[in-house]
Amino acid sequence: MSNRQGLIKYILQRVLLMLLTLFIITVMCFVLIKLLPLPLIKEQGRDPTLVLLRREKMGYNKPIMVQFFLYLKGIFTEWDWGVGEQMYDSLPIWDIMMQKLPYTVAVNLYSILISIPLGLGLGIYAALKKNKWQDAFISTTVMVFNSVPSYVYAFVVQYIFCFTLNWFPLQLASLSKAGSLFSWTMFTSMVPAIMSLSFGSIAGFTRYTRAELSEVLTGDYMLLARTKGLTKAQAISRHAMRNAMVVILPMIIGAFIDILGGSLIIENIFGIPGIGNLYVTSINLRDYNFFMALTIFYTLIGLVSGIVVDISYGFIDPRIRMGSKK
Repeated sequence: MSNRQGLIKYILQRVLLMLLTLFIITVMCFVLIKLLPLPLIKEQGRDPTLVLLRREKMGYNKPIMVQFFLYLKGIFTEWDWGVGEQMYDSLPIWDIMMQKLPYTVAVNLYSILISIPLGLGLGIYAALKKNKWQDAFISTTVMVFNSVPSYVYAFVVQYIFCFTLNWFPLQLASLSKAGSLFSWTMFTSMVPAIMSLSFGSIAGFTRYTRAELSEVLTGDYMLLARTKGLTKAQAISRHAMRNAMVVILPMIIGAFIDILGGSLIIENIFGIPGIGNLYVTSINLRDYNFFMALTIFYTLIGLVSGIVVDISYGFIDPRIRMGSKK
């Protein structure tokens, strides 16, 4: 079997496994959600008759598996993910999600664009200064930042930069005030959230870059390259970095895919009206339709990210034969 045929077979297997996994998770979440009690009608503050009619239309009076079949049928035939019940009353869930997604993408995109060069640079520097005080300092700092949850950074950033120094606003600026999602006013209000998300990402990129490059630098072929007349800088740039990036590049690709997922807690702390904030609100208000749609969305993002990262190894390093037994 050729490398291309093996790769195609591997991709098909992974996609089928992804769809099966997504289906199983969807069934489990749907059944568990339907076993929970519905919010009381009086809690909704709406006409009880209209609420009952809506629930009957959505099949709430039918067996759970019939409801699940109707749910999938609406998605595949009409791309209908349902409407909001406890929030965004009667508005299509998919439309609301698409309105919230740009906020999540913007914050996470800024964070990744800052994290990648800083993480790679610190990791390369630590690897080149291995076992020296610079390496020990960077490694210790990375360990600390990897151990602390991002929401702790969020509170520290809010206290220092927003409350004490008053450099940035505590909450994200409104779109009507900023004018555009990518305006300077909007960006400055996003800086605290970007900083909170970047600390962990920078630490992760630094750790992996330092580990991979340190291992590569001790390889026999590096000594051979130096004996052939290459300078240390030439050997590192031509050989060491190329081999180290085989592991690092898939991480970067996965990070760009994960920007769609966002951060549940960070968005909630800084008042970012993104997908993560919507997910938390749907749980608190027990809006099961939003919860189901967002659960499927997050699950799909995670599964697709895993597949793309695995497949990227075959494209980055031709020596890797995906799907081959030899």
